[in-house]
Amino acid sequence: MKMNTFIRYIGGALLLLATGGQAQTTKFANPFSHPMTFSGNFGELRADHFHGGLDFKTGGVTGKEVRALADGHICRIRVTHGSGYVLDVAYDNGYTTINRHLSAFVGDVARRVEDLQYQQESWEVEIVPRPDEYPVKRGQVIALSGNTGYSFGPHLHLDVIETATDEYVDPLPFFMDRVKDQTAPRAIGIMLFPQAGRGVVNGLQEAQAFALNKIKSITAWGEIGVGIRAYDYMDGVSNRYGVHTVILEVDGQEVFRSVVDRFAYEENRYINSWTYGQYMKSFVDPGNRLRMLHATNGNRGLVNIDEERPYRFVYTLKDAFGNTSKVSFTVQGQRSDIEPATHSGKYFLHWDRVNYLQEPGMELVLPRGVLYDDVLLDCALWTDSNDIAYTYQLDTDGVPLHKGCTLRIGLRRRPLEDSTKYYVARVGKNGKKYSVGGRYKDGYMEADIRSLDTYTVDIDTVPPVLTPVGQGNWGRTGRIVFKARDAQTGISSYRGTIDGQYALFGKPNSIKGDLVCELDSRRVKKGGTHLLEMTVTDGCGNITRQEYRFIW
Repeated sequence: MKMNTFIRYIGGALLLLATGGQAQTTKFANPFSHPMTFSGNFGELRADHFHGGLDFKTGGVTGKEVRALADGHICRIRVTHGSGYVLDVAYDNGYTTINRHLSAFVGDVARRVEDLQYQQESWEVEIVPRPDEYPVKRGQVIALSGNTGYSFGPHLHLDVIETATDEYVDPLPFFMDRVKDQTAPRAIGIMLFPQAGRGVVNGLQEAQAFALNKIKSITAWGEIGVGIRAYDYMDGVSNRYGVHTVILEVDGQEVFRSVVDRFAYEENRYINSWTYGQYMKSFVDPGNRLRMLHATNGNRGLVNIDEERPYRFVYTLKDAFGNTSKVSFTVQGQRSDIEPATHSGKYFLHWDRVNYLQEPGMELVLPRGVLYDDVLLDCALWTDSNDIAYTYQLDTDGVPLHKGCTLRIGLRRRPLEDSTKYYVARVGKNGKKYSVGGRYKDGYMEADIRSLDTYTVDIDTVPPVLTPVGQGNWGRTGRIVFKARDAQTGISSYRGTIDGQYALFGKPNSIKGDLVCELDSRRVKKGGTHLLEMTVTDGCGNITRQEYRFIW
């Protein structure tokens, strides 16, 4: 089924969302009792993924009542470190929503989740109820808004999934009758991408950025791509958002169009191919299968500058309401010599083939489909006499991979017999090491990597650091808080007991990272001294266990 989707609005009213040829005019209720404003919109550019929904503002506070958008039933209930308290609701109109970063569930759902957490002795739990267990009616309170998981402030993140296709769709059209916006997107700068061995810009074969208010002259010859940095804005708020539609025309002919209206979960990492930093490319890499991108000139959106004349480029930027702005600039065709790209050596990788990288003590197979374009790697290998393994620079800038690939690094020496203490580390440009995990097998450490960066093997034998916060006030506040930190492989698990019984510790906000237990008189008897034992474990199995006494 062809999934090209176009949204048109007249006077701020929703007219049509074409999906597979069927008109969709569903309206959702406001999830809150206060007017809608947003801190984030659908499809915003994020690290390795698109923002999959709308972020509703909640006035800087948590605990706002979240209401059902239509009639349906609760179909999934989760507590996770990533999205906090999460509630999925399947509606009778053919859409499913995911409500993320909640502070609490309500009613029977809240009680069931807590019972399961104690039963499984885990903060993170998941329940998939039967369709008849938790029916909901439009406007019914289903949860409380919060700031849990990877959240930088109180809000409600709402995803809308088309149930039949399991694809993320833009939630905004469902609420258009409650939102007013007359502010158009604005561009900040452009970037030109001369194609290796086939084009030059201002005499150079490297990507070059230009601020819109500082463009004086641009010359080019051969095949080039163009990108734009732009954001959308809305009336009455200072936030900036992703741009719904970007159209590029050259000399009056459209060459590229992006329409950010839907995507499948597995398309998320294509964002690494479409974007260059905060710039959106107006051309499509050969290995990019992102359906929201449409090259309309038969050349993947690339422009051929082959005449000594001015070429007029015009960008049209639109938001979901139809607010429009335009940006224009001129590129002067100027005949230039183009040095052919050097593809010699074993480190030139083809996007449409299986590629093998092999160095002393290192093996990596890149299946077909994990690269977005051909790549000439800047590889190097170095070591110190005391190193456990060589350090392998696969590329200086890092090349994103669409899927994880298994990297194998051999150990040059093994100072510890305990193989669980070894881990594969990505080495940053500042020399800092970041664990990517790994497992020992037959003299090698193996780990799944998602980018071609610099890697080595290191050892972690240092247990985590556990620090009580406000210990003297635990009894007064009924709230026990710890900071747990591990400099190398991070905290992988934690567990607390009070008077020998499991205590429900969680990580309510993963940005802060605090481990928190809210004391409950149904679980811990009030009116005496209690013994708390707290255990934290890092990624290499190093354990810190401490005991504390407190009065409550």
